[in-house]
Amino acid sequence: MYPSDFKYTREHEWIRMNGGSAEIGITEFAQKQLGDIVFVEVPTVGRTIDAGQEFGTLESVKAVTEVYMPVGGKVIEMNELLNSEPELLNEDPHGEAWLIKIQVSDKKALDGLMSAEKYEEYVRSRQD
Repeated sequence: MYPSDFKYTREHEWIRMNGGSAEIGITEFAQKQLGDIVFVEVPTVGRTIDAGQEFGTLESVKAVTEVYMPVGGKVIEMNELLNSEPELLNEDPHGEAWLIKIQVSDKKALDGLMSAEKYEEYVRSRQD
């Protein structure tokens, strides 16, 4: 269920590297917990954000929740599609519905994140 080329956080964000840049989004587990997502707010291009820092907000019919940076970096692109189609986060959280792309400031920080296998174990432990 969780792509093996991604890294994952305990806050249910994912990151996929592509050279020196990376896409960041939320996991299948996170979107299920939120329910129908109706609004997405992410930072503008050019903003630098540290690992662990809040970088956006997701609003669903159930709640409003923050999303956090898995690693530090500078925002180089926002997924404009989510402005008009926030429901994509429910339909394709690991694909078309990425939130932002960043220029990663320290690739070694990825070593502290979970693999798909470890993340699946973590999710299972939270559901017991």
